[in-house]
Order: sequence, then structure tokens, then C-alpha cells
Amino acid sequence: MSVMVITGGSRGIGRAVVLGAAARGWDVVFSYVSNSDAAAATAAEAKALGVRCKVLQGDARDEAHLAALFDLGASIGTVDKCVINAGVVDVQATLADMTADRIQRVIDINVVGALLTAREAARRMPKSKGGAGGSIVLLSSAAARLGGANNFVDYGAAKGAMDTLARGLSDEISGDGVRVNAVRPGIIDTEIHADAGLPDRVAEIGHLQPMGRAGTAEETAEAILWLLSNASSYSTGTHLDVSGGR
Repeated sequence: MSVMVITGGSRGIGRAVVLGAAARGWDVVFSYVSNSDAAAATAAEAKALGVRCKVLQGDARDEAHLAALFDLGASIGTVDKCVINAGVVDVQATLADMTADRIQRVIDINVVGALLTAREAARRMPKSKGGAGGSIVLLSSAAARLGGANNFVDYGAAKGAMDTLARGLSDEISGDGVRVNAVRPGIIDTEIHADAGLPDRVAEIGHLQPMGRAGTAEETAEAILWLLSNASSYSTGTHLDVSGGR
């Protein structure tokens, strides 16, 4: 059975990907850091769609956790899909006002965690390593090309690294049966804005987007799920904007 592994699957875009995968009949293994209630609720909804769904608490910066996450996926089927979604943003600030600790945390979780997750996938999924091949999708952001000025330059820089990682890893392993792509969401209606201390951000700027509204987690998930599927079989090393024209 086809298994999708995703980091950060308990809420927001991650949750929408988990449920979208389950609706397609894919078994799912996902990680979360702290919100056990949200993780349990997401897993229950996925299972109600008739698939197996396993959950593992842990930090994407922890090599042992990532190995255990992929092992858990392998215990129920063939891991041929991986979504690198775990990430954080901090409160709105200019770069001049950011502390070194904040910058380190944002880079460690969004970049180092993603690199370690991608490395684990690259050790297991390629056909030359005994895997079945498949697809890896990284969560980037429109901030990777817009910069995040006066808000989240550190986050934008971290997501720029995801664009580079998608291209570089694709060049390394797409010839070995594993496609690698990135999705760049724009203003999406999820909890990330409240996490940044801006709970009203979607209401304030959603209508200013070219399409006149913010996007949804489900719309973003559809792009990710397409890149995971065989429908995108000739797409690799690409960056897909889901930003309403922003």
C-alpha cells in the first residue's frame, strides 16, 4: 500500500494534506510537536475515510525522530510520498529588531529540519536504495520570492532555501525514481498568522490579493497532492505558486 509521510500534519495546510491523502485512499503517517488534541482529531478524521493513519510526536530537527517516522510509515506499507511541511514563523519584526535566538530557531526548524527530513527520504525512497521511488514536496512560500520585508525576512530567507533544495535534490534523485518539487503558498487562511501575533491579517489583507481573497488550506493541499500523484509525472525541480496571483 502507498504511504505518505508528512511532518507537521496536525493542523493548517498539513492537516488538509493528511485528509486529502486519506480521501484518495493513501495511508498516512504524520508528525506533530505539541498539540496532541489536534493530532488526534486529524488522525481520527483520516481513519474515518477508511485508511490507516499513524501519528508520532517529535521535532523535525531530531534525526532519531525522523528515522522513527519513516520506519513507522514502512511498517504499514511502501513510503512513496513525502511532504516536508513542519515549519514556524515568529512575531512580525524587521530584521534589525530580530534577536539571534529568534533567527536561529526559524532557520533550525524551517531549514535544518527540512534538510534532515529530505535526507531521510533520499536515503529510503530512491530505487537504487531499495525504495519504490515516488514524490517529495517541500513547503516553500511566496515569501521566498517576495522577501517578507518588515514582517518575516528570516522566514522568507528560510523558504528561499526550500526553493533551492527542491531544485538541487531533484537533480540528485529524479533520475532514481523520486521527483522533488516545492509549493509556494501566499496568504492562506490558517493559524500561522495568529502564531505571528497577527490574528486579523487575513481579514486585513486578504481582499488586497489579486484574486480579492485569501486562499484556503484545502486549495494549497490540492496542489501538493497533485505533485505527489502520478498526474504530475513529468514535473520535478519546480516551484508551484498557490498565491492567488500575488
